[in-house]
Amino acid sequence: MKIKLKIIIVIAVTQLVSCNQTKKDNVIEENNLTEKLPNIVLINADDLGYGDLSCYGATLVNTPNIDQLAVEGRMFTDAHSPSAVCSASRYGLITGQYPLRRNYWGAIGGLDQGLTVDTTKVTIASVLKESGYATACIGKWHLGLGTDKPDYNADLKPGPLELGFDYFYGIPMVNSGPPYVYVENHGVVGYDPADPFVLGKKSVTQQWPAKGGYTAIGGAEKAHLLYQDEKVGTTLKNKAIEWMKNTYSKNKEHPFFLYLATTNIHHPFTPAPQFKGTSKAGLYGDFIHELDWMVGEVMKTLKDLGVADNTLVIFTSDNGGMLNFGGQDAIKAGHKINGELLGFKFGAWEGGHRVPFIARWPDKIPANSKSDHLISQIDLLPTFSTIVDKKLRKNECPDGINQLPEFLGEATNPLRDLLIISPNVPEHLTVRKGDWVYIPAQDSGGFQGKNIGDHTLGGAASTKLTGQINSDVLNGEIKKDAPSAQLYNLKDDPSQTTNVYGQHLKIQKELHEILISYRAEIGPYPELGWIHKRILERKRKNKKK
Repeated sequence: MKIKLKIIIVIAVTQLVSCNQTKKDNVIEENNLTEKLPNIVLINADDLGYGDLSCYGATLVNTPNIDQLAVEGRMFTDAHSPSAVCSASRYGLITGQYPLRRNYWGAIGGLDQGLTVDTTKVTIASVLKESGYATACIGKWHLGLGTDKPDYNADLKPGPLELGFDYFYGIPMVNSGPPYVYVENHGVVGYDPADPFVLGKKSVTQQWPAKGGYTAIGGAEKAHLLYQDEKVGTTLKNKAIEWMKNTYSKNKEHPFFLYLATTNIHHPFTPAPQFKGTSKAGLYGDFIHELDWMVGEVMKTLKDLGVADNTLVIFTSDNGGMLNFGGQDAIKAGHKINGELLGFKFGAWEGGHRVPFIARWPDKIPANSKSDHLISQIDLLPTFSTIVDKKLRKNECPDGINQLPEFLGEATNPLRDLLIISPNVPEHLTVRKGDWVYIPAQDSGGFQGKNIGDHTLGGAASTKLTGQINSDVLNGEIKKDAPSAQLYNLKDDPSQTTNVYGQHLKIQKELHEILISYRAEIGPYPELGWIHKRILERKRKNKKK
């Protein structure tokens, strides 16, 4: 099946190249590419930090399979997740829109939240499905199930299948919170109506450090017993391989899209036994080794099927590394979770959202190449749309930018100049423009734990463990005379050691005005996702005043 894709790069002088720039009707057309459409495999790891791979500088872990993707493809050094928090980040990746449009800021619960993506919205899956792709989501979902909230004793819909995926197999939330079961399409795997789920009953699920919610939902013993923490990575890998093989064998002429969202390396750190003790960074590093093995098995399958050369493989992470118990142990061992970047998951500092991003597509993407141009995961939707010659209107993709020329090594200048980042705390909504990043508040806006050993250690207090330097921080606390906001030049100061707020008033004013314009775009919905209680308490106090 030969399909001709017309690709014409349209660049406005004063605007970004985005999916709302058009020839006539809000449509991008791209340059000439004539051949069979590629398969697409998108691997989205969980909580994998910028410094967690050997190709990004790690020395205490070894990731040969992921490193090989970089050798055979293109590694990006300035790639960002839409948010510093998992659920909001996944919303942006799936929809190509800033999470702020849904007023999305934190992780959602697995027992009380319905589907958070409008089923009428265009998604990365629906675009590809309409273009003839078989589509599957395997792994962590964490975007809600059901209309109001999931009923695990009934059909779990709407869900991934209503957003363009033909098949779903995975876990509904996160591997540290209930319900600790697998879901296939619309139903719980192993569900027995004679033994239903019961809210408020203790579950028979295995117990591990940094795992909780054991009494939130019980019953359904068979379904719960099928979920064994040390086997989750292997189970998801097997399902991904099984789906690719079955899909390809049924129709070799049609392409497939696999979205593999791993639970590695989110806590609890439960690598399969064969990976324990294989790294020099504790269970944290061992979990990375299992992730690398999973990637290797996926690549081996593509090669065995004979489709590796015509498959676009993208590897990335939903946010930066987290300074949880395992993360702290890894740092104590000498492993730098987010490399030299300041901050961690949940926060506005670079370590919260600058993530690994590697793209491989032989004979299209230049091998062993690097890019320091700014990109975001919200750019995947318009990029995929361009590959399949699917025209998107402005309201379908207001924020994403087609990055195909960047992938192909044809972009001499960054196609994206502006990026909005959503950390956990709304008041820290962050603006990136060119080399500059503006955070309109103090500290990182992430976790607020103050002591080494706290599961929620973050922000200024984290420097007590990491030894990192920031001009606003002294002895793990924000200085009393620190500026009220933050401005950094990331080209000169990628580790954000020096806050230059107040020294570049013109730039400061420009970025603040951009921030105001995007705050006006926050969707008319209640704030979605967990936000640190300190912030909520302050809001309640302000309302009382």
